[in-house]
Amino acid sequence: MFDTMSLEAMQTYRGRQEVPEDFDQFWDGQLAKHQDLPDYELIEQDFDVPNADFYALTFTAENGSTIFSKCVFPKSEKPVPVLFYFHGYQGQSPDWTENLKFVAAGYGVVCMDVRGQAGRSTDMGQFEGMTVKGQVIRGAVEGPEHLFYKDVYLDVYQLIEIVASFDRVDDQALYSYGASQGGALALVAAALNPRIQRVVSIYPFLSDFKRVMELNDVNEPYNELFRYFRFSDPFHETEETFLHTLGYIDVKNLAHRITCPVHMVTGLDDIICPPSTQYAIYNRLTCDKDIKLLPDYGHDALNVKVNDYVFDKLFGTKVLGL
Repeated sequence: MFDTMSLEAMQTYRGRQEVPEDFDQFWDGQLAKHQDLPDYELIEQDFDVPNADFYALTFTAENGSTIFSKCVFPKSEKPVPVLFYFHGYQGQSPDWTENLKFVAAGYGVVCMDVRGQAGRSTDMGQFEGMTVKGQVIRGAVEGPEHLFYKDVYLDVYQLIEIVASFDRVDDQALYSYGASQGGALALVAAALNPRIQRVVSIYPFLSDFKRVMELNDVNEPYNELFRYFRFSDPFHETEETFLHTLGYIDVKNLAHRITCPVHMVTGLDDIICPPSTQYAIYNRLTCDKDIKLLPDYGHDALNVKVNDYVFDKLFGTKVLGL
């Protein structure tokens, strides 16, 4: 196992750094700036698929960026529950038809392209410091107001608010799901927007940066942390300030804000998002929660039984009898 911490020690591990003292004040202030719905456009797509409606949703977000999402809804005379499905780091939303299994169960699906990655969203942010590789550290030399992921988290919040306003959506039945970066954003969605009623998070990213550095986790995508110190601060003179700033986007620090049930899945051989960093999130959750361990898996595509498990946990089905 790549992680040097024993599974027993992980059961109570809460991370290497505490939450910044003004953390909740910071995020409450950010959310207060976005109480009104942003300008958005919802354009129906002409797909010849029965029993489903497809829409391209775009809205104007922080710093003038344009955020794109795919929306698929079952044809229904009543408002439908909706799943917000987030993709992994550097990727994009899944193909339109990948979501039809959820639509078949009567759920709408909304998939956001994270700004500045492979999809159709745009990022208009400007950042000081190195931007040669990676988005985790962007803005960290300027302070929490300038963090790239601060804007992404606000995109998630605004997306939920927009979709909740649709007449065809049951705003009392909204769920979030994703893996890696998507797993992090699924948790962020619930932490920042109490409309989310349930979360399934697979090996979440963006947690416990100090622990990542201790483990010398130079794998993608955390290697940008090490590049910063190697090329910008070889004596680590800014380490305390740098990591404190990143604390404002550290998902373990958002965990206490989540009130809905959370279901996590963690591979114990994960060398990308080490298990201890995932437990740092889990152990700070004060809501109903459970974690499913995969002793023989790392940061892998999880196909055998896991997708059915996710479906059961999200929608209360009994595909696996779990």
